[in-house]
Amino acid sequence: MALHLVPRGLHYIEAVAEHGSIQAASRAIGIAASAIDRQIKLLEDRLGVPLFDRTSTGMTLSPVGEMFIVLTRRWKADENRIWSDVKQMQGVDLGHIRLVTMDSLVNSVLPRFLHHVAEIYPKVRIDVVIGTPDDAIAALDAGNADIALAFNVRAQRDLHLLWSEELPLLYVAAPGHALAREKEVRLSQVRDHPIVVQSPSLAIRRILEARHGWVFSGDRPPIVTNSLQLLKQMVMSGSHAALTSELDVAQELLDGRIVAIPVTGQNVAPQNITLAISGKRTLPRIATRVAELLAGDIAALLERVRALPIG
Repeated sequence: MALHLVPRGLHYIEAVAEHGSIQAASRAIGIAASAIDRQIKLLEDRLGVPLFDRTSTGMTLSPVGEMFIVLTRRWKADENRIWSDVKQMQGVDLGHIRLVTMDSLVNSVLPRFLHHVAEIYPKVRIDVVIGTPDDAIAALDAGNADIALAFNVRAQRDLHLLWSEELPLLYVAAPGHALAREKEVRLSQVRDHPIVVQSPSLAIRRILEARHGWVFSGDRPPIVTNSLQLLKQMVMSGSHAALTSELDVAQELLDGRIVAIPVTGQNVAPQNITLAISGKRTLPRIATRVAELLAGDIAALLERVRALPIG
């Protein structure tokens, strides 16, 4: 980016916070250590409070320093928006978009979407970070992400939902599983077979625990993991089944490596997949267009998966 609108002082604070010392920041950004030190001390003198806690092992942000990091991120986001919008006025689709999304989507939605963006918007840079749904919303709130694609997002203040789709609860298993040919399964049947479940760091596990905790409390303890990739590998091996959504296992369903059976019973409620942005700032126009492209790719994938036969 050629604008360089972020003030030097904020740039230096961010570099020292990231690298842990003035000397390390100096080497990383190619600015003399004395210049970085002078800018930071000037700000501290004007404020009357330290921006960093200085110890023998390095420098860490003080509470006031943390406020400056938030300010820096907002300033950089605004800089990116201005740069992108100006370029679009000139007929150039250019920008830098930060997407936070889920582990389970890395072999289905994301590759399709990133190839699609590369074809349509070759000058748009996209950074993809994998985290939990809670991580995604926190990143939006902190200004560390532009778009979040996450499961089971609840409407809240300062969060704008661009697109959302309900996802029924499914019992997923290998084609040779004892229940694979059923048209629907009850939770009581789920309990009779080995199961791999998501860790409490994921919203689906917390929902299942609150509504159907008895499923996991039998004599046969479940395997617990925060990796949806591991969960899918266990299911495909035929040793375990799982409760999840069709989007979590979309590619495996299309490939025929997993089958999905609807779960019936009292209080069995759908999940949702949501595309969200922060309501506290305005995105570049190109980011909104890319988000719409992502929503369209997910909808198209779900349409293909839902056309598959059940059981």
